[in-house]
Amino acid sequence: MTAYTDSRTAPLPVLRARPPWRHTLIALSVRNYRLFAISHFVAMTAAWIQRVAQDWLVLELSGSASAVGITVAAQFAPMLLLGMVGGLIADRFPKRNLLLATQTLSAILSATLAVLALTGTIQVWHIYVLALLSGLVTVVDNPARQVFVGEVVGQKHLSNAISLNASIFQLGGLIGPAVSGALLLSVGAGWSFAINAVACLVVVGILLSLRTEHLMPAPAAPRSKGQLREALAYIGRKPEILWTLVMVGVLAVFAFTMPVLLASFADDVFHSGPGGYGLYNAVLAGGALVGAIASTRRASLTLRTVIVAGGLFAVLQTVGGTMPVELAFCVALFAVGVLNLLFITGANSLVQLSSNPAIRGRVMSVYILLLLGGQAIGGPVMGWIVESFGAHTGMVVSGIVPAVAAAVIALLLWRRRAAVRAAVPAA
Repeated sequence: MTAYTDSRTAPLPVLRARPPWRHTLIALSVRNYRLFAISHFVAMTAAWIQRVAQDWLVLELSGSASAVGITVAAQFAPMLLLGMVGGLIADRFPKRNLLLATQTLSAILSATLAVLALTGTIQVWHIYVLALLSGLVTVVDNPARQVFVGEVVGQKHLSNAISLNASIFQLGGLIGPAVSGALLLSVGAGWSFAINAVACLVVVGILLSLRTEHLMPAPAAPRSKGQLREALAYIGRKPEILWTLVMVGVLAVFAFTMPVLLASFADDVFHSGPGGYGLYNAVLAGGALVGAIASTRRASLTLRTVIVAGGLFAVLQTVGGTMPVELAFCVALFAVGVLNLLFITGANSLVQLSSNPAIRGRVMSVYILLLLGGQAIGGPVMGWIVESFGAHTGMVVSGIVPAVAAAVIALLLWRRRAAVRAAVPAA
């Protein structure tokens, strides 16, 4: 087991002054990162197109919000069960090679969905199985992708690259649902899946075009016993990582189950159909894009700002659940999107910047395990709440629980800080 000393595990410096406007997109000055950003945009736009189509198709075939929740669970459950194994794989093997393999497999799975849908033979269980297989690919893809950003852009611009990645993700989320909604209304879900298959192959081509001599690979973790326990112990010694991960987990279970909530609002509350479902996702993503861009202007990054952002995000989601008309609901969704991304980019940056590069894959796998695995748990739970008590109640619950959690964490941190200050004179 590797012993990480304080000097090696100390958090990397974070911004203490607001960057000039000309540095808002500074990570794009790195050629390899520009190419990676293009591939990320293509992949995220197509993934959103597929996700919206998949969720709506399940609802259309089954007529059940719980079935949508099961689909979410099937897609994210592998991360819950095997997430740390994926992080260990990302620490041990070249990240670019891992991404080439995962994107190729994703293309095959999406093409299978497309064939089933376009031939009219698709059934709900087909989607469950393919969602589960996609989740298994994600176990390796997500931690490898997170850590690969640092290898592409280097430590100097890593924080900016993380914020830009979130902006690109949300730009894809803004475009993807709108395109998917149009496709659902005009030609059905099959072509959405086909687009994602082609996009995965485009990503493979871009990864192959990166200049490998300009990459800055992290040292591979040697094989040894107890490496997963080592990562958990490492997290436990770092409050910035530990409490951020706790907040991510709570929000993932309750607040990040939007496919279930928005599908129910479109189907049962506002009766707006697939077009409305695409619109709600696009509005949410539009707010998130604003939040992601704002995060590149962040003057400082601390555990306190991350917890506060998470709490405000949860409060706004609670408010959104009380909106009686569609316009007010969309306004609330936009605000939720802004705070969502201010939280998630802050959480991602704080965890990565506080982690030693040699163990970062495993640390980020825990982050992703909680982020995606929490949704695997929360999907069926929120689906049951929505079916039993209605979409409004479901969304209110999805915000209240994380808001309480944020308040409890803030209180614990305040008491810990007060205890430390009280102990200083005695020392």
